[in-house]
Amino acid sequence: MVGTDGLNVSPSPSPPQHKEKQSAKQWGVTKPLSQAGPLEVDIQRSKELEKFLVDAGLYESAEEAAKREEVLGRLKQVVKNWVKELTRVRGYSDQMVEDANAVIFTFGSYRLGVHGPEADIDTLCVGPSYVNREEDFFYVLHSILSEMEEVTELQPVPDAHVPVMRFKFDGISIDLLYASISLLVVPDDLDISNMSVLYDIDEPTARSLNGCRVADQILKLVPNIEHFRTTLRCLKFWAKRRGVYSNVTGFLGGVNWALLVARVCQFYPNANPSMLVSRFFRVYTLWRWPNPVMLCEIEDDELGFSVWDPRKNPWDRCHHMPIITPAYPCMNSSYNVSISTLRVMMEQFQFGNKICEDIELNKAEWKALFEPYLFFESYKNYLQVDIIAADSDDLRAWKGWVESRLRQLTLMIERDTSGKLQCHPYPHDYIDNSKQCAHCAFFMGLQRKQGEVIQEGQQFDIRQTVDEFRHQINLYMYWKPGMEIYVSHVRRKQIPAYVFPEGYKRSRHPRPMGQQQLDRASSEDAEACRTGSAERCFKRKKELEEMELKQGSLEKRQSISPQRRDSVSPDLFSRSTNTLKGCSSIESEMIKERAESCQPIDGFIPQAIPCSGSSGGKMEHHDRDNEINANMTTSNQGIGAQTSDAGCISYANNDGSPEGFSQGDICEVNSKLCFDSGCKNVAGVFEGGLRG
Repeated sequence: MVGTDGLNVSPSPSPPQHKEKQSAKQWGVTKPLSQAGPLEVDIQRSKELEKFLVDAGLYESAEEAAKREEVLGRLKQVVKNWVKELTRVRGYSDQMVEDANAVIFTFGSYRLGVHGPEADIDTLCVGPSYVNREEDFFYVLHSILSEMEEVTELQPVPDAHVPVMRFKFDGISIDLLYASISLLVVPDDLDISNMSVLYDIDEPTARSLNGCRVADQILKLVPNIEHFRTTLRCLKFWAKRRGVYSNVTGFLGGVNWALLVARVCQFYPNANPSMLVSRFFRVYTLWRWPNPVMLCEIEDDELGFSVWDPRKNPWDRCHHMPIITPAYPCMNSSYNVSISTLRVMMEQFQFGNKICEDIELNKAEWKALFEPYLFFESYKNYLQVDIIAADSDDLRAWKGWVESRLRQLTLMIERDTSGKLQCHPYPHDYIDNSKQCAHCAFFMGLQRKQGEVIQEGQQFDIRQTVDEFRHQINLYMYWKPGMEIYVSHVRRKQIPAYVFPEGYKRSRHPRPMGQQQLDRASSEDAEACRTGSAERCFKRKKELEEMELKQGSLEKRQSISPQRRDSVSPDLFSRSTNTLKGCSSIESEMIKERAESCQPIDGFIPQAIPCSGSSGGKMEHHDRDNEINANMTTSNQGIGAQTSDAGCISYANNDGSPEGFSQGDICEVNSKLCFDSGCKNVAGVFEGGLRG
């Protein structure tokens, strides 16, 4: 017979089944979806997966691990001496000076045990109540670090949502936070998980402490820490390869991926890494956002900190992909996600799910899952954001500020086009080494919303949107001469060569057309002759003939071809007319390149992005949209309240097989936290389906 977990089992009396069911431990807020363990084939796949991760260089050597420990020890001594000196200067007793202390905690990937060879170390310094963040940390400690030879690339970010100081200590990247707690002496064995550390502190301090508290809670809430670590390491690598790993640009960061993986581990407590990776894509491909992902019940306390609760906080109802942290105060760790970035991630989940199904059917290997996302072959239209500064230090600070605001540009475009124009910000920067000044560039793919009915000739005008974005960028309080930004519209064929490896572009291989596609194309061609102009009919026939010719010679085409040296990026927005003399030749060159084909209108060189249909469906190797037209007509309508379906998730299951699921209500959501009065439980209660 087939058991509820999808495995073939022999008949057994009902009482033992009942006893086993009662003894099963519940992880998280719901019962497990399946208690099934790995079969021999799953064990073999896990070995292959782990070998792939090792070969990909995702594990650091023993020497590198020892160096990290050494750096952390030296950093701990630096902050301890810093606090002792502040205690002495402020006139405290000799005993207080002797007892003065600061403690270093780690969190993020290092604390979770999934960091790679060149990953940074997220650290938190906890100090006494009389040592503050604003002056003592960002001024006094900053000065101490700046005078140390082993400290380089020191960058304070005091106005961040979580204030941080970034630097390299003997070549190891460090992100250092600070929290001043209500103790005069901080003990070395401080229990940061204890609620008492949150007494009498402000919101930024609570957010700083939350990273360590969340990491500790995650490790306590997963059934098997080693399986969790292997699965998380795999999926972080996958997210980076597929271009969806970046909290700052509206995708998911390390803690978000850790929480998603931990929830899947709770659903399948006995699964091994290969099973968990497959189930990860299976679960989140079908997840109905904005149902929240939660590892435990949301705790409320009398300390007064705001927790994620759509019943009380209207802004929490607008979150598109809530992933809730498990430590008080519980927060949505993924508030940066927008409609556009959620769409991109859901497409990537579907891609991962399809590959994992093929792996389970022995039709693919693990390397297929990690194929890099071909971003520059996925759209016809892009925004290029060029960032220029006088030197590398200025560029580091300037780029950090601009990158932190790119998410706002995505939201503004969604707002001003009523969601009809979708953006895909790519979370990677590219450097043009031919520039005399320090330079980097970001890119955003553009396409109209799929299924949206667009009138012929309709355009999107985002000039005012970009002007508003530039105005926000100009508010940077540490701006220096030479810090400039240029926003350009470029078509795919005009993408600069420096974004491609070794300056080469991949040739776009047309997909071979089957007979049905050819017949359909012929019928569309005939329809075009009846309804369109003779020129359009002739063009359509010519395109069809070219596609047939390309199909016949597909195998003879080279995979890459040199990028044209004269390709340019049209449509320039400049930050201001003030330029650094050292950069003037570069800016003049950029302006000259763009001015050959268009004339500027109020700082905007209008190049139309035709707005028409989208091919949809596939995620790469073909056009995601037909031309978008962005002389771009603005509609200054804001986005209203989010009205996404918050109902229960229903999945289907074919007896636990990898191809599907059986019908059943999977997720029930609290009517008070979400918006469906028929739902009952806040955390996505899975009671049937998704077994195996």
